This record gives sequence, C-alpha cells and structure tokens, in this order.
Amino acid sequence: MSEPETAGTRRGRRSTSEDKVLLDRELSDLPPDLRWREKMLRVEAVIFALAEPVRRETLARVVGKECSIDLLIDDLQEELRDRPYEIVFVAGGWQHRTRSRFAVPIRASQASTRSAAPALPDFEAMVLMAIAYFQPLTRGDLSKIFGKEVSRDTIASLRNANFLASGPRSPTPGAPYTYVTTKHFLSAFGMQTLRDPPDIEALEDAGLLSRKVEQGDALLTGVESDET
Repeated sequence: MSEPETAGTRRGRRSTSEDKVLLDRELSDLPPDLRWREKMLRVEAVIFALAEPVRRETLARVVGKECSIDLLIDDLQEELRDRPYEIVFVAGGWQHRTRSRFAVPIRASQASTRSAAPALPDFEAMVLMAIAYFQPLTRGDLSKIFGKEVSRDTIASLRNANFLASGPRSPTPGAPYTYVTTKHFLSAFGMQTLRDPPDIEALEDAGLLSRKVEQGDALLTGVESDET
C-alpha cells in the first residue's frame, strides 16, 4: 500500500516539473554576447557539478539542441588556458580535470580529492594495464602473461574499483569469462577511447602506481612484440 501523497510531495514534484518547463534555453531576451556567455556558464556549471563525464545530450538540455556545444567548450577551454584545471573530453563526455603538471603538489597536500582514484598495488596496476592493451582476456591469459597465477582476489579488487567488467565468454574449453575495462577506467586515466591505453607514466600521474615496475613493464613489452 503506497503512502498518501503529502502537500510537500506535491510541491516537490511540481517544482521539478516546473524547472523543466521554465528553463529558458533560447535566452532570446538577452543580447547575443550575453546570451552566449550565459550558455557558456551553464555548460561549465553542469560539467563542474557532475562527477562523471557529461555527454553532449545532457548539455543540450540546458542550452538548446541548436546551440553548438563544441564552440561553447572551445571558448571555455580558452578561458581556462592559464588556470590549473581544464575541461577535457574523456570516456564519451566532458569533465573538469586538474592539469597533469599539478598532480604532484596535489598529492603532496595529502588532501582528499573528489575524483581521487583508489591507489592500486603495483601488481594490480600491471594487470590492469595488460587488460587495457589486450582485452578481452581471461584470468588464464593473464597468468600466462605474468608467468604466475593471477588470483581471483586481484580481479575482484579491480572490479570493486570499477575498472573492470565481465566480457564475452572465451571460446576455450570451459568457456571462462573474459575481462574488459570500463568507462570509469577511461575517465580515471583521461582517455577518450581504448585506442589510447595508458603507459607507466599515466598510471603514476593518476596515483595508481607508486613506482615503476620494471619486471611487469618488460613482460608487457615482450607480449606486445609477440603480438606484432
């Protein structure tokens, strides 16, 4: 049995509905320069407020479908050119990001950041790199790459961090699950697509690798050369 609707519930629902109806996307009462400025600020506000990359259709809801999102973003990026943060296109959308050259002082501050990725042990970071390069991979495939067993706990840790998801079943005997990277993985590393997998330096800049792992790096290099 549903709870009776209260006056507050009705007001809240009406307010949400009115927000959708009353938002003036055209801003026709403003001069062209102020109209453009207002749309720039709306786009920046939405990108700043959301934790995940903001897709084009989301931004169109606040500036209108006829407005060029790309030109608005271009102008915003130009305004932020001398700031320590920027707007970048990652994982299918736009996101506010601190410029990479400020990663070290931010980490030195030891302050909690809203976009901080969980720090990964070295071996987990290398497993993640292997999957990024050669996905979809089974756990057995990973064990062959590293010359030792990759445990279920390692995979579970990467899944819990939302870097991995289950891929298609492998055609090998037993049809084990394969593993693939997620959109969150793209966002965490500032990547637009999987055509740009991260290197060791990207792992370090993201705070996921505390030091270079020469053995793992050599293993990946060897596998890459075997594939080519």
